[in-house]
Order: sequence, then C-alpha cells, then structure tokens
Amino acid sequence: MTENMISTEDKFSPDVSLSRDDVHHRYELRVGGKIAVQSFFRDLPGHVDFLHTDTAEDFKGQGLGKVLAHFALDDVVASGKRIIPHCPFISSYLRAHEGGYEQHIDWPDN
Repeated sequence: MTENMISTEDKFSPDVSLSRDDVHHRYELRVGGKIAVQSFFRDLPGHVDFLHTDTAEDFKGQGLGKVLAHFALDDVVASGKRIIPHCPFISSYLRAHEGGYEQHIDWPDN
C-alpha cells in the first residue's frame, strides 16, 4: 500500500441532513449534527423572502451552500409560493439557474 492509498478502514459516510426550521425562520444543512449552512427567510403571504445565507467556516468551499439553495428553492416552489431573493447568495444561485425557477421569482426592487 502506498502512502496515497485509502485503507479499507477509511469509509466515506456523510451524515448530511436538510430541513426547514420554521421556529428560527431558516433552512438548514447539517453535517454530523452541526449546522454547516443556513439560509434565513421571512415567510410572507404567497412569498418566501430569502434574507441571508451563512456557511460555517469549517464547511466553506465544499459546495454545500448550493445544495441548500436547491433544497430551499424547490421547497418554496412545491409550496406554491414565490421567491423573493434579497440574499446575495440566493440571488446569485438563481441567476445561474434561472431556467428552473424563472417563473417563480419576484426580483426585489432594491
């Protein structure tokens, strides 16, 4: 076995969960029980207004924010509500993936 080989004892078992936490008004992506990414929102009549997305330092650069964005936006669309992307991260994600969400977005004026 060379130094760069993975031993048979090393296993990749991600403990990742996605959820909507209505008490704290956020969507969460947890890794090993720890909040890795959270996206805060306001639940409005007919809309979900995304305010801010935060990735914990230990989890930055792994693409987890995109996973949470996809989950959260799909959840909003499934609920029949429209998306207001005040959050710069969610806004950027939507601009890159507009084809799938375009008809569900109300872009903010500011």
